[in-house]
Amino acid sequence: MTYRADYLAVEPTRTAVDAMEGAVVLEFGAPCCGHCRDAQPLLRDWLAEVGEVTHLKVEDGKGRPLGRAFGVKLWPTVIVLEEGRERARVVRPTRASDLDALRAALDA
Repeated sequence: MTYRADYLAVEPTRTAVDAMEGAVVLEFGAPCCGHCRDAQPLLRDWLAEVGEVTHLKVEDGKGRPLGRAFGVKLWPTVIVLEEGRERARVVRPTRASDLDALRAALDA
């Protein structure tokens, strides 16, 4: 799966996310968030480089259980998971080098 431009219509459960096989890029944010909108070209380009990963773009906010399960406090928060385990996390990336930890996690 490549870059997902729109937020998921239905938020997956933590159990469903943990059960996904392979690398998963979990992006938390909100359509009204300026930081989230600003990060989209950067994330789109990065995801085009990394190849086959599952990208889940999840709208976060008060009362949203998946974001709370991952301790999300600021948007966008991008997490790389593998077999349900967090490998890396980046909050509010603004330049390509901010994604280095995510790149390293996918290369490991």
